[in-house]
Formats: sequence, structure tokens, C-alpha cells
Amino acid sequence: MTKPRQADDYNAPLVDRGGRSGTVLRILLLALVLIAAAGAFVVFKRSLDNEMVLGGLGVLAMVGIFFLVSSVIGFIEVMPQHQSDSLARAFLNSHPDGTLITDDKGRIIYANAAYGALTGARKATEVQTLETLLSRHRESNEALYRLVNGLREGKEGREEFRLLRAVGPGSNSSGAHWYRLKARLLHQEDNGGKPLQIWQITDITAERDDQERFFKELQNAIDYLDHAPAGFFSAGRKGEIFYLNATLAEWLGLDLTKFLPGSMSIGDLVAGEGLALIQSVQAEPGLKKTVTLDLDLRKTNGQSLPVQIIHSVTSMRDGAPGESRTIVLAREKSSESGQSASAAAMRFTRFFNNTPMAIASVDGEGRILRTNAPFLKLFSGVVSRDDLEKSPSLETIVQESDRPQLAAALAAAKDRQGDIAPLDTRTPTDEARYFRFYVNAVIDQSDEAPEEAAIVYAVEVTEQKALEAQMAQTQKMNAVGTLAGGIAHDFNNVLTAILLSSDHLLLQARPSDASFADLMEIKRNANRAAVLVRQLLAFSRKQTMRPSVLNLTDVVGDLRMLVDRLLSGTNVKLDVQYGRDLWPVKTDLSQFEQVLINLCVNARDAMPEGGTLTLRTRNLTAVEVSAFNYSYMPAEDMVLVEVTDTGTGIAPEIMDKIFEPFFTTKDVGKGTGLGLAMVYGIVKQSGGYIQPESEVGKGTTFRVFLPRHIPEPAVAAEAGAIDSAIAAVGTPPEAPAAQQPEDLTGSAVVLLVEDEEAVRRGGKRMLETRGYTVHEAGSGVEALSIMEELEGKVDIVVSDVVMPEMDGPTLLRELRKNYPDLKFIFVSGYAEDAFARNLPPDAKFGFLPKPFSLKQLAVVVKETLDG
Repeated sequence: MTKPRQADDYNAPLVDRGGRSGTVLRILLLALVLIAAAGAFVVFKRSLDNEMVLGGLGVLAMVGIFFLVSSVIGFIEVMPQHQSDSLARAFLNSHPDGTLITDDKGRIIYANAAYGALTGARKATEVQTLETLLSRHRESNEALYRLVNGLREGKEGREEFRLLRAVGPGSNSSGAHWYRLKARLLHQEDNGGKPLQIWQITDITAERDDQERFFKELQNAIDYLDHAPAGFFSAGRKGEIFYLNATLAEWLGLDLTKFLPGSMSIGDLVAGEGLALIQSVQAEPGLKKTVTLDLDLRKTNGQSLPVQIIHSVTSMRDGAPGESRTIVLAREKSSESGQSASAAAMRFTRFFNNTPMAIASVDGEGRILRTNAPFLKLFSGVVSRDDLEKSPSLETIVQESDRPQLAAALAAAKDRQGDIAPLDTRTPTDEARYFRFYVNAVIDQSDEAPEEAAIVYAVEVTEQKALEAQMAQTQKMNAVGTLAGGIAHDFNNVLTAILLSSDHLLLQARPSDASFADLMEIKRNANRAAVLVRQLLAFSRKQTMRPSVLNLTDVVGDLRMLVDRLLSGTNVKLDVQYGRDLWPVKTDLSQFEQVLINLCVNARDAMPEGGTLTLRTRNLTAVEVSAFNYSYMPAEDMVLVEVTDTGTGIAPEIMDKIFEPFFTTKDVGKGTGLGLAMVYGIVKQSGGYIQPESEVGKGTTFRVFLPRHIPEPAVAAEAGAIDSAIAAVGTPPEAPAAQQPEDLTGSAVVLLVEDEEAVRRGGKRMLETRGYTVHEAGSGVEALSIMEELEGKVDIVVSDVVMPEMDGPTLLRELRKNYPDLKFIFVSGYAEDAFARNLPPDAKFGFLPKPFSLKQLAVVVKETLDG
């Protein structure tokens, strides 16, 4: 019969069987000592600041481990074998965790006293395996199963589980208990290489009770914070809100059940310019800063909630903004008897911080005393809230060149002068932004701020300056265009007279005559001058155009071979990128081809060392057009053509001049300065826009925007009627007209109306050489008189468009009243639409552009008479 176990017996193990128990205990003792030494070393490492002490402990630990290992393997006999085994058993039995050692079959090899006390076993025969004790409960059985599988894979593990009653049949503890179960392997050499299993089980009910009490207290604190009489929110580094309490949510009308951390930012809560005030609070690197601010929060219904906040913000060690905590206090409302002082102050603060104008008060020396939120926002890159605490000078936020003017304005304010002129300036950090300062003197100084001398108001006028510059440039271009158009008109008359006279002389001269070559040279140079005149007219948007609906993919594809030839002999590579399904546009095909060719030639010349010329087309929706942020361009569907080079680029100081006539950066004889002027005019006359962007040394991009053409049935029918009314459009000099009649002679009566005598005389002589009877008139009024004298016996009228007293369109309307079938030809250096819009849609007439040759005049007259 087993002797009952005495109290002193708990110092001995319940189970310690097997012939290798001594070795096992020594190995186990070594493992536990090493673990304890390592843990103590880690725990006390931070408190041991002295490197010598730390090093000494490390050396002692290594020496101790050496002696322990040596004693185990028998190298050094520190103590007798039985004394070593006794020490190992004492250590294991004194361990507070219940420890159980089993072999790979699950048979118990060792169980300490703590295990017996925990499981209710008082003697060796009562010790049960963990499988027997825990398998009857689902929670503990699942935990044990996971640990056993982990040991089979050589993994350590730990599990925590809760049982409704204590472990062990003999345990007298009632109520729910929490346990922590650990499992690990112990490898030994004298067991055939099979490891032992070490199980440690601990009752952690008290520990879990402490945790539950902590969480309850934490929950109570959160509940109190949620329903505190003040609002509260916390935010991350980027201003994202992670938490706000129920009080603040109620004030703002937010549904707290739908709030997700990070779904809102501080900017979503703050109304007006209050965000600028909050963002102006910055702490020193690695420190915290707390300030009190008066501002408005935004309710969900759009109303403002005046509050006072206590904002605490931290800063990272590198100076980056950290997290913030904010307490929100509701402002006092005015009483029924009248408005309280705090309510009046709140109302003023709201007005002061939400005005669209930046405001600052300064003393007589120009030092800033106080600012509002828009001031901090407007000059955020120049002055901060911390700077304001040091009363910086106002001149630090303006450019150095404008500081004398600002000082004069502040001096005038100090002397109580009125009507101080505003000052336009820029900040030292950003020369692209313009500001206008209004300085007003403080006549009656307050008791609260006796040093206040002036109130300074500031507004940003960057966009206004840009619009002014754009308007000035537009007016300049329009004035130059008007001048160019007038010059072109006069030059057309001169060139027409030269061409007609040279044709007349050429008819009388033989190729063998000495003067024949000179006459041909005169005509050839007159034609060259005519090309320049057409470019001037293109810039002034008065050149002859014949718009048609085009697909730019076809246009660019047809021009690609020509551009390749223009690039031959250079190191310039052509890259064409076609947009998919381009929308149609409406413009003159030949004129737009001149635009692309001119831009490509300029790009080639900008890359003398070689490079890449890129032609790119694509559709742009109205939203994409707006994204370019060109203020002059409407937000509508466009087709974009880009011509990009990798050349020398255009200097910023000449960018505004590149479209002006006769402006060129090329050497003398290599450019007329009319190429880009012509491009500008053609694009504008097509209803489009052109925008250059360039960077010196990297290249230039010209963007041509053409409106998307959407044909309408009514408009298409009207356009067809107008096109059929225009009989012919002049061809360039030296270009043969299509299907010209072979016989250019005639016997009809022609009334030639032209205010320029040289052109009129040359035209009369040329037509008479073809057999026509010609009557000439110097104006529209004179032409009406001649028609009355001839009793309307005129077959055709050839009239200039621009004339004094009565212009060509008016003459046509007057003549058609009495002679509705009278044939009529307009002669002009301007485009047809310059006068056709003033005529009825059914008005039929021919057209001959200036300058023209004798043959072109004879062809148009013959075709009009025949048709």
C-alpha cells in the first residue's frame, strides 16, 4: 500500500523513472539554465549602460556555460554525480509551471510537484497524461491536437484555452479556469536519437482576470471619452482621422456607426480657411506643440459650428509632421438679453479668418503683429506661424527690388496719410506668383494694440496678370494682323500691275530678244513677292480658304513621304504616331498641309546635330482639353496634332514673338519670318488654336488644336448652297487652272471697276488684247453711272472688293436690282468670306484673287461668260 504523501514530499518529483534519469536531468537542467541566463541577459541589457560591466557579465556567462557543459560531459568534475542529479531535480521541482516529460510514445518519464498540484495528483500512481486530462474538453482537446502535430514536425508551440472547471479529477477548485500549455522537444544522445517531449502547463486565471479588468477599465474610459462634454478627434500624419468621439459626431451630425478610420480628413471637418490655421501649427523635430485656435467646423447640413480647439501635434525626428490630438470646445452662445463679449469675439474671429483677402496688422516699423488664416495660406512658403511669434518684418515676403516702395507705403501709413497707392510685387521664393498689397493707415489706435500703425490687405493677382499679358499680346497680334492685311492689300495692287505689265511686254517680245530674260526675271520675282503677300494674308486671317471635312490620319499619311524627303541628308529621324478613330475636322487641305510642312521644316532646322521629329495625332475630350489649363481655349472636343523635336529649343524671352511677322532667329537669307505667322493665321482662321512649349536644350512641341467637326443637316445644306454660289477660287501664281478653255478670246462687253489706276489700266489693256470691249470705272458709284449710259448693255462686271464710296458687294446688290442675270466677278486679295457673308445666299459670282496674271484674268472671264 502506497504511503500517503507528506507536505515536505512536494519538494521531490512525483515521477522520476528510467535508467537514464540522471543524464536526462542534467541535460534538462543545462537547457533551463541556459534559457534563464539568456532571458536575464536580455532583460537587464538595457539597464547595463556600462560597457565594461556588460562585457564582464558576458565573460562570466561564457565561463559558467563552459563549466556546466564540461561537468555534464565529464570533462571537469565540478561536483559529484549524485549531487549534480539532486540539484537538477530540485531545480525542476521548484519551477512554478507544471512540467511533464514524456517519450515519443507518450509514456510519462518525469512530472514535477507543480504538475501534481495543478492536476490534483498526490502520488505517482495518480499522475495522468495531458491527453487523459484534456481530451474530454473540446477547447483543450483542439489545443492539444495542434501542439502534438507541431511536435511531430519538430516545432515548438503554445496554446491558451478556457475550461469551465479545473484540470484533474481530484482538483477542488471550482469555476472557469484559463490555462497556458507549452510544448517543446528535448534531444539527447543516449536515447537512440529520439527526442523527449517537455510539456509545461500553467493556470493563468488570475492573469486573465487582470487583463479583463484592464480592458473593462479601458472600455469605461472610451465610453467616458465618447460621451464627454467636449469633442475629440485624433488624426494621422497626413491629416486622416482615425477616431472621433460620439459628442463631436453628434455636434456635426455624423453617423458614428458608418464612420471608418481614415475615411475622413481634418479638411472635411473644418470650414472656411480654418485648415490653414491648423496646418500652420508645426512642432520642432521630435517634440510636441499645443495651441488654442478659434475656427468653424462644418456640419453635414452645410452649416458652420463655431468652436475653440486645443490642437496638439507631434513632429517626427526628421521634422516631418506626426500624429495629432484635438479637443473641441463649443463656443458660448449669446444670452437672451444681448450679445455676450465671447459671442462677439467669436463672430469677429469667424469673419476675420474666412474673408477671401489676406489681412495683417503691422506696427510703425513694418513688423507683423497679427494675421488671419488666408494670410498664412497665401504666404505659406514664405512665413509660418512660428515666424509670426517673432514678429517678422513684412518686407521679408516681397521681392528685394520692391521693398523701398513697400517701405514708402508703410511710412505714409505711419504718418496717417490716406490714399496710399497699391503695390504689385512677387514673393522671393516664387517669381511666377503676383500679389497686390493695399496699405491702410490706422487712424484711431485701440487700447489692445496701441503699436498698430497699418492694416495690410493682400490678394493674389497671378491669373489677372496672365490675362493682362495675354490680352496685350492678343491686341498686339491683332494690330499687327490688321497692319499686315493692309500692307498685303496694297502690295497686291502693286504686284497685279507688275504682273499684267510684264505679261503685256512678254506678249510683244520674242525669246531671242535681249529684254526677254529681264522680263521673265521681273515676273518671277513678282510671283515670289506674291507668295510673301499670301503669307501675310494668312497671318491676318484674310487669305483665300476652301474648307472641307478632313481626316487628319489621311492628311498626315499623305504628307509623310514629303516630310521624309525634307529630312533626307540629315540625322533627323521621323516618328509618326497615329491616333485611333480620329474625329473629322474642317479646314482647307492645302493650307493645313502648309502648316504641317512649315512646322516640320522648323523642327528639322532646330536639330542641326540630328534628333527625332515626332508627329502625333489624337482625340481630346472636353475634359482632357481643360486639363491643359489654357485659359483662352474653350472646353470642347478637339483633335490634337503635335509636332515635337529634340532640338535646341526656344528661349523664354522670345517665345511671345515667334508668331509675329518678319521675326526670325535664322541667319540672313535663310528665313523670312513669315512661316510661323502664316501657321498662326491658318490655324486661327480654321477655328483652332496653337500653343508652343519649349525648353532650351531639350526641344520644342507645337500643339495644334482643331475643333471636332459635327455636321448638321441644315448647316450642311446651307454650306452647299454657298459653295455652289462661289464660282471659282484663284490658284497661286504660275499654277495652271484645271480644265482651262483653249480659246481665251471673246467679244463680250466688260465693265472693269478698280480704284487702283495701274491695275485698272493694265486689266483693260489685257482684256482688249483678247478681243473684249472694256469700259472702266474708278469706283462703284461711277460704275452705276456707266451702266445707265450704256443702258445695261454689259455682259460681265469685273470689280474690286475694297473701294472708296461704294465697295464691290454693295455694287453687286445695286446692279442685281435692275439686272438680275448680270454676270459678276470679284477681284480681291482677301478671302471670299470677307465679303460673301454680306451677300444673299443665292448671289452668284466668280472670284479672282490678287495678284493675278493676264492668263488668269482671261480664264476667269471666259469661264464665267460660258458658265
